[in-house]
Amino acid sequence: MSNNVKDKNSIPQHVAIVMDGNRRWAKAHGLPVLAGHKKVLDDVLEPLIEHAAKLGVTYITFWAWSTENWKRDKREVEGIMKLFKSQLQTKGNRLHEKGIRVRIIGDISKFDESLRTLLIQLVEKTKNNAIITAVFALNYGGRDELLRCFKKIAKRLLDNAAMPSSAWEQFNNLTIEQYNNNLDTSGIPDPELIIRTGGEQRLSGFLLWQSEYSELYFPTFFMPEFTPKKLDEAIEEFQTRKRRFGV
Repeated sequence: MSNNVKDKNSIPQHVAIVMDGNRRWAKAHGLPVLAGHKKVLDDVLEPLIEHAAKLGVTYITFWAWSTENWKRDKREVEGIMKLFKSQLQTKGNRLHEKGIRVRIIGDISKFDESLRTLLIQLVEKTKNNAIITAVFALNYGGRDELLRCFKKIAKRLLDNAAMPSSAWEQFNNLTIEQYNNNLDTSGIPDPELIIRTGGEQRLSGFLLWQSEYSELYFPTFFMPEFTPKKLDEAIEEFQTRKRRFGV
């Protein structure tokens, strides 16, 4: 456990990160746009995951690709997809060997078959690992997740109901727990701390349902500059917050 974090008994179980600023970092360094994304995938994510595990964090989530990111320049999108594939091929086994469990949230059906296959294989390979769970939000949007959840519940109720009125009665009795169980994050605790790099002070729909009582932290550094020490600083700030949960 890091010596930089003072309160060892108040470590968030789940830290979620909105990865912002890759392109601005690349521009500031006179580099091509893809260089910022590559820097994060090559040098930033794995050290953060390992450091979070040492601190006692059990889940760390990275919003790596949003449902809105498809609107970017076609060459950038194609370049990022190639980076995702190469990283999965080169680092997937290493994550597994280090005992890291991988989960994916988001609608991966829009990715091509080869990328989907790599993602599914990595999730399956690491499913019994227990050092830490690294969650990657891919083609993820908060509204999209809620809509897919609603459709999933509605379909199940209609398929199982003898009559439409019976399905409506079951829908009226739907509980928060049942709704949680149909989200992408089923089985994952809500994030206590959400960090957005790059200085923007908004969540852009990230974990819309799950962030009800999350503490928010908006550092100005860009995602390629995110070091384990900066994670310590974020958690130290989290530990100063008084969490009242509406009381």
